[in-house]
Amino acid sequence: MDKRMTSFIKDQKSLCLCTAVNDEPYCANCFYAFLEEDNILVFKSSEKTRHILNALVNNRIAGTIVQDLNKIGEITGIQFTGQFAPAVGDILSKAKMAYYTKNPMALVMKGELWIISLKYVKLTDNKLGFGNKLVWEGEGSG
Repeated sequence: MDKRMTSFIKDQKSLCLCTAVNDEPYCANCFYAFLEEDNILVFKSSEKTRHILNALVNNRIAGTIVQDLNKIGEITGIQFTGQFAPAVGDILSKAKMAYYTKNPMALVMKGELWIISLKYVKLTDNKLGFGNKLVWEGEGSG
């Protein structure tokens, strides 16, 4: 993945997670951390929330990561698709370290850690010229 993409993802704190079940879309905002070497986003949420219940039924999800800016010429953002899963096994310890280092307040929150294995990332960066886009497609994204 292009360093401009990974740098942007690492610098932000929240993502919008989008799910769909039975043709009913749903979105939720979540704090996250990024495991750059694995192209994985880590977030924490309760398995009783609508977005987690939806993702457990249909693990193909999408989302966005954007900066909070008002100037259109400076807007930078990510659109992504990926595969949702619980954080388990070998990835769990890495996920805990990354997520709680970036979001220490989440230690007291209830919920489980979940991951999104990125399959497609598009970075739009208007600072490089209006509508400038970089695209990355991971293995199995087709």
